[in-house]
Amino acid sequence: MKALVVKRYGRPDQVAFADTPRPVPKPDDILVEVHAAGLNPIDTAIPKGTFKPILKLDLPATLGSDLAGIVVEVGSRVTRFKPGDAVFASIFDLGDTGALAEFARVPESAAALKPANLDFVQAASIPMVGLTSWQALKERAQLKPGQKAFIPAGSGGIGTFAIQLAKYLGAEVGTTTSTGNLDLVRSLGADEVVDYKKQQFEAVLKDYDAVLGTVRGDAIEKSLRILGPGSTIVSLIGPPDAAFARARGMNVVMTFLFGMLSRKIIGAAKARGASYSFLFVRPDGGQLAEIGKLLEAKRIRPVIDKVFPFDQAKEALAYLEQGRAKGKVVVQMR
Repeated sequence: MKALVVKRYGRPDQVAFADTPRPVPKPDDILVEVHAAGLNPIDTAIPKGTFKPILKLDLPATLGSDLAGIVVEVGSRVTRFKPGDAVFASIFDLGDTGALAEFARVPESAAALKPANLDFVQAASIPMVGLTSWQALKERAQLKPGQKAFIPAGSGGIGTFAIQLAKYLGAEVGTTTSTGNLDLVRSLGADEVVDYKKQQFEAVLKDYDAVLGTVRGDAIEKSLRILGPGSTIVSLIGPPDAAFARARGMNVVMTFLFGMLSRKIIGAAKARGASYSFLFVRPDGGQLAEIGKLLEAKRIRPVIDKVFPFDQAKEALAYLEQGRAKGKVVVQMR
């Protein structure tokens, strides 16, 4: 089958299409004919070797984390799905499987039925941003009605979903965006919108209960200034902390290193009466099914910037890496 693979880390010419064996489902897996694959920033970082210390991939490895498609085969222990079912899933961090391929092996536990009102492109845009938002805002920050959540970069892939989820959870939402995207983020439910080209968010916003760290640089440190007591910072971009290292079973050296990397921000957060933690999203079919219900009820809608055909998957990754997409970038196979 055709797949987009990374052969070696660090060189753009080592990402290429290849003929690879069609995956064989294990007893707890389903085999999915991929109709569309949603792209995420981590898909552009992995080929550079950025996550080499964390993600253990056997190269060459098929790229891609999110997919939507049709089940064509099920393992002997699978009970929730049957051939012909339309599903969507995140297979990020699940080893020797990737979404940018004609077929993908998907653990039953990672998949959910595709929302009936979404097409495959729309469904493929959801899994990682949906699960990340759910695990950060609902699970980690435990966002409650009446609280305030700061979700920067509101027009991006994660921002467009996280704003909507925070509003569903009953929170007031603040965000940042450029002048051209003000109407978009407001249409998603953002209450306080800061045009970052004209104002500094830390000079405008105040008394926030939760911050979702999505912007590199000094944005997390600046966000400390807008927090109220008992607040929470959940960072998706680091620095990783010792708790993350222990959860992944890393050795003492890596646990110590990550503890040192996060020591400054953890201390600064404590000084403000806040907590800091690093989140590395995990696939979860149960959570994805709950997200699917919200999509079917139209409480949340997909936001898609651009769709590329499969033979332009490398161009799609390059476009995503520019950082200007409004919502998600999706590769369509069929």
